[in-house]
Amino acid sequence: MKENQTEHPVLLLSPNGFEADNRVLLEKESSRRRTLNDVLRPENMQLAWKQVRANKGVAGIDGMKVGDFPAFMLKYGKVVMAKLREGSYRPSPVKQCRIPKDNGEYRMLGIPTVLDRVIQQAIAQILSPLYETQFHEHSYGFRPKKSARQAIEKVKDLAMKRARVCHVVDCDLKAFFDTVDHQKLMEKLRDHVGDPELLELINYYLKAGAITPKGEFIDSLKGVPQGGPLSPLLGNILLDELDNELESRGHDFVRYADDFVILCNSPKAGQRILASISRYLRSKLKLTVNTVKSKVVKLAQASFLGFKIQRRKIRWTEKSMKRFKAEVRRITRRTRGVSPSTVYNDLRNYMRGALNYYLIGVTFREVRELDQWVRRRMRLYHWKQWGRPRTRRRNLLRLGVDRDKVKMASRSRKGPWRIVNVEVVRFALTNAWLESQGLHSLEKQWVNARYPEGKETA
Repeated sequence: MKENQTEHPVLLLSPNGFEADNRVLLEKESSRRRTLNDVLRPENMQLAWKQVRANKGVAGIDGMKVGDFPAFMLKYGKVVMAKLREGSYRPSPVKQCRIPKDNGEYRMLGIPTVLDRVIQQAIAQILSPLYETQFHEHSYGFRPKKSARQAIEKVKDLAMKRARVCHVVDCDLKAFFDTVDHQKLMEKLRDHVGDPELLELINYYLKAGAITPKGEFIDSLKGVPQGGPLSPLLGNILLDELDNELESRGHDFVRYADDFVILCNSPKAGQRILASISRYLRSKLKLTVNTVKSKVVKLAQASFLGFKIQRRKIRWTEKSMKRFKAEVRRITRRTRGVSPSTVYNDLRNYMRGALNYYLIGVTFREVRELDQWVRRRMRLYHWKQWGRPRTRRRNLLRLGVDRDKVKMASRSRKGPWRIVNVEVVRFALTNAWLESQGLHSLEKQWVNARYPEGKETA
């Protein structure tokens, strides 16, 4: 059967059709030859579209959803590509969104349009293979085959090699993505990218501006908006200079995007390192260190990427567990106004992703306790959803509870959190019943991940 061309909106722009492989990313022999034409090759653009489609995401300021993009390209694709080639294309401003942080502050995100996400992704695909060969090995953020788990394991490895008590310089960059100096970043790009048209397009993205939630336009005189596919790569390109500087000074360090730690032997040495690196960042990279959050602490008191190292073991922090529980509470809140199936689906997706991230730092005992707590949350969700005593009675009977015991629960004066833990309710809303509704098991996921050879085979 012939493949639907609307699934491949860039296919129509090439007389040769779509080639499924990614040869364009590997055939370039010289870094200086990376050009805008490489970015706009149909196979590279198609690969970028596939990635953006897989990532989904919300609409930008034009309101176009990811699913609307194929039809848009069928109608306007040739015009867009012509503008890109002649240098007259101008990116749309990003849609500014405020994301609340744990400390009550907000992180600003900039959501590009779907079209600009595809173009940015295409640029990143051309530049990433070039810079991946040059980035420092202790840089782990937003890089292929690198992860937060590898980063914290590297911190542990470096710490265990030290004979003396290990201290950590926890250096916090103040609003890094909002304060990147455009001139400095473009200088770094020019060191390895020789095509002025490609550099100009990247510069246009840096200066595209933003639309605030109130609908006001603001210029982007500095910064790289978080939310676009190109931003993590540009951040790593700028901070690679920091990595090389730390190595030249002989420091043991690990960096994940704009979060980095430096290991040292004493608080005094740590304070000297923190002061020196702060001066370097301010003078060379025009970045500011947050003096309130940056500190020098013992290894056991340090946290990095949501993990800590205590008694030579990696554990997730208390803050990370609280964040996990807070998100589960949000998802299972009855007042969200969504169907139970949506609650189970959202909960499954979040729990699976969270445990994948924190797996190295969570014990079997903790996942069992968390499973018990989540099951109680879901019983609470159903109990509150049933609402009236009459509805609760009917549902308890439907789930097999003895009539003589139903009244004990349906008209109990105990609060909802207490009542869902009594035997009658647990008998009705059993673990097996909750699992049949779609409740994800952290314990099973933990066991399968830690002991993969124990998985059942078909």
